Amino acid sequence: MDYSYNRFKVRSNETFVTVVGRKCDMVGIEQEPGIAVWRQISQALHQDISAGGYKPGEKIPTEAMLSERFGVNRHTVRRAISTLVEQGLLRVEQGRGTFVAEDVVEFVVGERTRFTELLAAQKRTPGTQLIRAMEIPAGELVAENLKLRAGTKVYLIERLGEADSRPISIGTHYFPSRRVPGLIAAFEKRRSITKALADIGVSDYTRLSTRVRSRRATAEETQLLKISPATPVLETLSINCDTNGKRIEFGVSRFASNRVELRFDT
Repeated sequence: MDYSYNRFKVRSNETFVTVVGRKCDMVGIEQEPGIAVWRQISQALHQDISAGGYKPGEKIPTEAMLSERFGVNRHTVRRAISTLVEQGLLRVEQGRGTFVAEDVVEFVVGERTRFTELLAAQKRTPGTQLIRAMEIPAGELVAENLKLRAGTKVYLIERLGEADSRPISIGTHYFPSRRVPGLIAAFEKRRSITKALADIGVSDYTRLSTRVRSRRATAEETQLLKISPATPVLETLSINCDTNGKRIEFGVSRFASNRVELRFDT
């Protein structure tokens, strides 16, 4: 198996050479005086990641393969990997292996939580894919949070949120149909809840409450978010009100925990 190296001394036929920016076979390392072997291996892997040899979310070779590459025992490789995990460059999934940590989006939950604005402020490109939009009778959870009777008609809009073309969230939003007539048509045109609400007369809305928990992802969520079954999701339940204090939206969002960090701005 080939690996990519970036300015790292390697052994080839017992002669130490420097390989720069090209593919080469499994090799050992030159033990530099005063630097522990595990630290040199950690530095080499760090260089591989920085040079793009391993992409965010990509699985790196197994301990056995790295042991063969560097000509050391697995304990030494394990210590090198542990250091990179502590630094946040790698993450370990039990039973699946070790992966390059992904770039984390900071999602700020505050009085006005706006998906597009939050990502744009971090110089990221927001994206939205509509999963489904329909009118349904409110179940007990939705009715309770919107202060409606169970069975009252509500609009459901579910969408996949992306940052730089990476899926980071699934948002399921419920709106009282009588309070926001024409919302689905407006959203299909604008692809933004904030803009769609403005088009039908809801000029502003603010966050009343947010609850958050961590749980195991469902099969559908792992597929949509492109995460492993072992990666939990961060689930938020939120309520938004219009300028008159009326509950205008109840939302359930699921965030990929390996790509999103929630921060509450109180």
